[in-house]
Amino acid sequence: MDISRKLGILVVFGVPAIIGGGIIYALFGSYTPVAAYEAMLLLAAGGLIGR
Repeated sequence: MDISRKLGILVVFGVPAIIGGGIIYALFGSYTPVAAYEAMLLLAAGGLIGR
């Protein structure tokens, strides 16, 4: 997998991280669920980049 594809995957996962993080914080009012959400996105992105 070339570098441009890896960067594209990170951008695609970056948008839900920013917008989804705000939504999760608005729903729960705490940063703990946001951290869990971000960790799940990070694992998914890492899984796609690592294969």
